[in-house]
Amino acid sequence: MNKVKDTVLAFIDRINAHHVEGLAELMSDDHTFIDAHGNQVSGREKMIAGWRGYFEWFPNYRIEVTDIFESDDALALVGFAGGSFKNQQSESWRLPAAWKAIAKHGRVTLWQVFADTKIPFEIIERNSQ
Repeated sequence: MNKVKDTVLAFIDRINAHHVEGLAELMSDDHTFIDAHGNQVSGREKMIAGWRGYFEWFPNYRIEVTDIFESDDALALVGFAGGSFKNQQSESWRLPAAWKAIAKHGRVTLWQVFADTKIPFEIIERNSQ
């Protein structure tokens, strides 16, 4: 049994279920999120608010993992991410993505996203005017 892998896969299950409280349970107090542009958010409470906001924009956001690469306390995950802005099928996207995750003591301490965000940002901008 790989505790790091189990923790990270549970974290992804909670993302796909849009279960913010479940995500909070799996984040360390000093949890760090790094987006595809290198912007960093630190702290569980800030990320709870961040996930709530993201799920409001993309209520059907989903991660599909196709490959996992493991080291001691870290995973690299490759696959796809997608969703539609406020469930508008005309404003949907699905793009290749990768994630780096570090977990310690049953909690995710780092969640880093690598993806081209141009299409989702254009959708948000187009629908926020």
